Amino acid sequence: MNYLENALKNKKILVAAHRGVNGGNIPCNSLECFIAAVNQGADIVELDVSETKDKKLYLLHPGMEPVHFGWNYHGGDFKNMTSAEADKIYLANQDITETQYKIAKFDDVLEELKGKCIINVDKFWDDPEEISSVIRRHGMADQCIVKSNPDKNTVDMLKKYAYDMQYMAIIRDNKQITPEFYDSGVNFVGCEILFRNDSDEVVSDKFIEELHKKNKIVWLNSICYNYKDVIAGDHIDDKAVLGDPDYVWGFMAEKKADIIQTDWTLLCREYLESKGYRNK
Repeated sequence: MNYLENALKNKKILVAAHRGVNGGNIPCNSLECFIAAVNQGADIVELDVSETKDKKLYLLHPGMEPVHFGWNYHGGDFKNMTSAEADKIYLANQDITETQYKIAKFDDVLEELKGKCIINVDKFWDDPEEISSVIRRHGMADQCIVKSNPDKNTVDMLKKYAYDMQYMAIIRDNKQITPEFYDSGVNFVGCEILFRNDSDEVVSDKFIEELHKKNKIVWLNSICYNYKDVIAGDHIDDKAVLGDPDYVWGFMAEKKADIIQTDWTLLCREYLESKGYRNK
């Protein structure tokens, strides 16, 4: 039984912390926000890997340099910086003010989280060869999940670089998962389902049941990074923390989600446990 299967057996529903647990003075994608996520009971942490010009891996969401760096930002993309330049930058807090926390190195975060939780490595497709090499060097392939759209290029990339890592397909249409995909040779463990309306076939009980019958995991998101580009209809964290968690996290639990990704890790975990959806 691998790390993910064991966690599901013990907890029933897993809570994924979107970019860790951040707020106040603790920035997202920092080493400290992942420690906070584990302390709040996250089973999975989602992180964004970016690469410097000299091919060193750090945690940063591409395109969000002004938010991540705050007053340290002087224009330009992170990918055009050297690691020496990156090491001098302190991250910004939610008030866009400099903190005492530096940009986290991928190596350091892997070592900190080793044996503590599952790691969803986002932006994996930017440099799958180097990212998978680093994960493997730490002996953590079984602890990591990689995700992307399930197209032919992805299958070829996974076979070449991430053959020993758990892969979840990001889908908005259930027809993206063809019968051939199940036998494509990748370590396909489940689907991250994105939907606009509750009536979408991709989030139907029938399709979710089909996935479960094939021993595939279902991942739903209550995060809302852009209310104009919904990924779970209106079942968003905002509504949960403003007074209606049944409509959000309860809906996803009743949909038989195996994983719920949220920006409110502690509240989501406590709700699922209080309702009996998740084991303590």
